[in-house]
Amino acid sequence: MRRHGTFPHWIRVASGLPRDRAVTINVQAGDTLPTTEGFAGVIVTGSDAMVTERHDWSEATAAWLADAARAGFPVFGICYGHQLLAHALGGEVGNNPAGREMGTQEIELLPAAAADALFAPLPERFPVQLTHEQSVLRAPDGATVLARSALDACQSFRWGDNAWGVQFHPELSATHMRGYIQARKVALQREGLDPAAMAAGVAAAPEGRRVLRRFVHHATALSRSRG
Repeated sequence: MRRHGTFPHWIRVASGLPRDRAVTINVQAGDTLPTTEGFAGVIVTGSDAMVTERHDWSEATAAWLADAARAGFPVFGICYGHQLLAHALGGEVGNNPAGREMGTQEIELLPAAAADALFAPLPERFPVQLTHEQSVLRAPDGATVLARSALDACQSFRWGDNAWGVQFHPELSATHMRGYIQARKVALQREGLDPAAMAAGVAAAPEGRRVLRRFVHHATALSRSRG
């Protein structure tokens, strides 16, 4: 996986952003959280950490996200970022009662997605790339749940007009997904899952990438309208 890059690189490429339009802040490594001034929006990546571990850097980022979302600043959380945003806004995160969800899986849009800025143009069901053990068990008060899967009732939510969380990984290609399954092979076998069958079931998931790109377009348009 390392030879293919890292989360920030995959996200930037998948979102269609050129290098000079994206800044990476590695809070876990000690980078200082910036102000939102000069930025159109923020995308929060996945992580090997767990939101429930309550690391200092994670809790500081949660407070930053809560302030940003309440100010109407565009926020898009992916996997860990999705869970951290929910936690920041008062939701509940914990181990998924259904267990690990991994591979190319189908999600179903809920009725509220038909009026959502990111999900409205998409089909009712489409495949996405997933790899997680924890989930948003309760969305924040005032949030609108937009999608679910067979193993997770909150695959996506929107809070306010400009903050979204998605449990799936819109930035992962089929190659990335197979790499994750291979990397977790032993753990999957211990859980009674079949890594070979999971890898064979991996497929392209272009609709997830469309959601990410629509967020970038939404944040950019909002920034321009604000001058």
